[in-house]
Amino acid sequence: MQVLTTQWDVHAAVRDWRRQADRIGFVPTMGNLHAGHMRLVQVAKQHCDKVVVSIYVNPMQFGAGEDFTRYPRTLEEDQAKLAPLNVDVVFVPNDQSMYPHGHQQTTYVDVPGLSIGLEGAQRPGHFRGVATVVNKLFNIVQPDVAVFGEKDFQQLLVIRRMVRDLDMPIEIIGEPTVRETDGLAMSSRNQYLSRQERQQAGGLYETLQYVRDRLQRNGVDFTDLEQDAVMRLEKQGFVPDYVAIRQSDTLEEPKSRTDPLVILAAVRLGKTRLLDNLRV
Repeated sequence: MQVLTTQWDVHAAVRDWRRQADRIGFVPTMGNLHAGHMRLVQVAKQHCDKVVVSIYVNPMQFGAGEDFTRYPRTLEEDQAKLAPLNVDVVFVPNDQSMYPHGHQQTTYVDVPGLSIGLEGAQRPGHFRGVATVVNKLFNIVQPDVAVFGEKDFQQLLVIRRMVRDLDMPIEIIGEPTVRETDGLAMSSRNQYLSRQERQQAGGLYETLQYVRDRLQRNGVDFTDLEQDAVMRLEKQGFVPDYVAIRQSDTLEEPKSRTDPLVILAAVRLGKTRLLDNLRV
């Protein structure tokens, strides 16, 4: 497993693989890896001959007052977890190489429509930062396949739209969320939870399941159900940012009960923000 820190070294590795007609898979991460990330790597390996994993905490996708400075950085532990999976390259760039003029002065990518509302409303500029850094990483790694988790559902749709709109020859695979035994979606930010908060946290997934079960009955009003879910979460000690029932392909409000649906939620529990979703 090679650990590379510059774009030029990655380009050189990719050129060698291309000469051998290898199919290249890519898993972009911010590090502090857990079992969910490991699953993404395994899926990439199933589809490709060579796999690159990037580890980079991207400042452009963090807003003022967010946890950029305290986001857990565990590079040595991450490399130890990736080694048994036979990852070919771990790409670990720094801010200077990714944003030579600073991330506030860089050319950016903005994905209209899907970036507005939900997480886009709660975290202005977040998806611009995500789309920009993923675009840059795609240009560096030049993958045939890239694998993302469905936990960040809106992010996945934003990336798919960017790839389609910019004619990138990349297959985007969305992998179902990996969960703890109580249903809590695995996330690097879960370690911010106190012991008591961790015991409460499974209530978010339970509420999503409750909403899904209610949706499968006739005559349920979507808005009433969203408000009901918010109240249930508040009673459990969560501070909800939103619970939203949307079309799963566009994130628009449902037009009929036959639309493929997804339930999305973001809540705060103490100082931790939790994100989750459930397809219907």
